[in-house]
Amino acid sequence: MDGFGMGSLGGPQSYVTGAPYSAVEVVQTTEPLADGNSINHKSQTVVHRDGQGRVRTEQTVTPPTSSGKQPYTIVTILDYVAGTRYLLDSSTMTATQSPLRIPATRTGGASSPSGRRGPGGGTESSPMAAPMITRTTLNPQMVNGVLASGTHHVQTIPAGEIGNEKAIQISRQMWISNDLKVPVQIRSSDPRFGTTVMDLTNIVSAEPSQSLFVVPAGYTVKTRTQGGSRPTR
Repeated sequence: MDGFGMGSLGGPQSYVTGAPYSAVEVVQTTEPLADGNSINHKSQTVVHRDGQGRVRTEQTVTPPTSSGKQPYTIVTILDYVAGTRYLLDSSTMTATQSPLRIPATRTGGASSPSGRRGPGGGTESSPMAAPMITRTTLNPQMVNGVLASGTHHVQTIPAGEIGNEKAIQISRQMWISNDLKVPVQIRSSDPRFGTTVMDLTNIVSAEPSQSLFVVPAGYTVKTRTQGGSRPTR
């Protein structure tokens, strides 16, 4: 996600133009404990993408009460037009600028899901997948207010493979918006670690303000080279 999340930025292999939107990405994790207790965590990230494919994510960080520090925001701007990445930290009022690799471009718009699928959906083995992984193509449906195409992957770890008495099944169900080309829901389940659910909510398919993709006034801009050298003013 350069950037947070479970896929909202479209990944490093491509970026999407012609399909602007704003939304809130909500990620919830549940980790069961052996005594029946569980650890739950929820995070939210505000996401904007303009028609040129530039992406902005914003997350509020709340330090522990004992630290005495106030909440602050971390903003990432991926400007594929200029080939620049900015990381903004409101606690220090600094913006770190670094080069951004320009991946392939995709154009937003409706598309048909890949793969062959019968009227009720179908299951097939992914030709590039590792053994014991099956892929199911799901019928398109409305998810979080948009039409989305889904896939369901199940990986099976055979009994004895990692010392497990019984086979372990790991599942991942993903729904991708046909128009926006981003995941709008991902559900992952692994009995060893628990479950993680991502929902892209409050989706607005409109051009966001261009001011969101520039460094605000009052920030000190520092530059960092691709090799990771020390930032310079």
